Amino acid sequence: MLHDKRILLIVSGGIAVYKALDLVRRLRERGASVRAVMTPAAQRFVTPLAFGAITGNQVFIELFDRAAEHDVGHIRLLREADLVLVAPATADLMAKMVHGLADDLATATLLASKTPILIAPAMNSVMWANPATQRNVAQLRADGIAFIGPMSGEMAESGEAGVGRMAEPLDIAAAVQAHFETSPAPGVARPLAGRRVVVTSGPTHEPIDPVRYIANRSSGKQGHAIAAAAAAAGAEVVLVSGPVTVPDPAGVEVVHVETAREMQAAVDAALPADIAVLAAAVADWRAKGTAAQKIKKDGSGRPPMLEFAENPDILAGIGHRTKDRPALVVGFAAETADLLANAQAKLAHKGADWIVANDVSLPSTGEGIMGGNTNEIRLVFHDGVEEWPRLDKRQVAERLVARIAAYFEPEDE
Repeated sequence: MLHDKRILLIVSGGIAVYKALDLVRRLRERGASVRAVMTPAAQRFVTPLAFGAITGNQVFIELFDRAAEHDVGHIRLLREADLVLVAPATADLMAKMVHGLADDLATATLLASKTPILIAPAMNSVMWANPATQRNVAQLRADGIAFIGPMSGEMAESGEAGVGRMAEPLDIAAAVQAHFETSPAPGVARPLAGRRVVVTSGPTHEPIDPVRYIANRSSGKQGHAIAAAAAAAGAEVVLVSGPVTVPDPAGVEVVHVETAREMQAAVDAALPADIAVLAAAVADWRAKGTAAQKIKKDGSGRPPMLEFAENPDILAGIGHRTKDRPALVVGFAAETADLLANAQAKLAHKGADWIVANDVSLPSTGEGIMGGNTNEIRLVFHDGVEEWPRLDKRQVAERLVARIAAYFEPEDE
């Protein structure tokens, strides 16, 4: 799958370095050739000997190495690489990348790179959330650097948890593979190259008790197809997905959430972006209080009383932002009656630029009202409506992404 691809792996210093050894194995079993550059801090966690044994190649550690640098070796390494992969990428290394520092072999190599760069951040969750780190992340993304992760989970420190874990080696290997799969053949246009897109997909699950939850029939097929089509068009895509059974699309950073409030937080964290396509079917309501134990029948024949609270309106929150609002905000309206009237009202009230409206009372081929494989779309603007024929969801996604790319063409001329 990565046959003849040459990966230059830059390893910076953090406890996640041990995962980088497994990452090398995953890349090599897919056919890639891997060379490693280690920072001095990385060598305090794992020895160069270990990386040499796993890569089967010389490990590069010193900028002023007489043998390796007699022909400006770090430049040669870049010219021989198809992709530069930084895993783990610490907060310190990302800060150096932003400011163009080149005080060791790893940073000098990164500064000299014209080769595409993919980084997998890894740090304590407080460090990741620090405004300085988030500013650096935004700048690196603006500079065209691609990200995989970080993920949420337990930290190395006892009792610590949050966002900051390095993505798992299998996920990083999949992202590397997707990079090459979505790279266009010579002469093939990528109309969203350089654009950042946030897509939401699927339902949300709002818990009532440890067993039950409020949800809907959304499958996530349409949102996931849009994310895949945007990635194929060259965009950097963050997909915020509720609970679905469809697989994550290749070449896309995926954030998995359960509830509407988690989805709102993940969307806000993914900004700034050029485009937001909010296709998720977010539950309007949640139980005001979640029972600690399963709610049981009491023999009275009367159902328990549930008090509800309104969930955040993610589309309106993005559409009405005064800071970091995407240049194009696309919302979805799944309706069972008065399709156009409801979609136009939603467009006016939510601050969106477009609404993708579909009548979910129309049976979808073979799969009932909602969650099927086709959609019949009305694309609603402030000054008109486009009526699309019934298409499968992949075709809807490709058509929508083409329409989005056309929206930005005058700006790029």
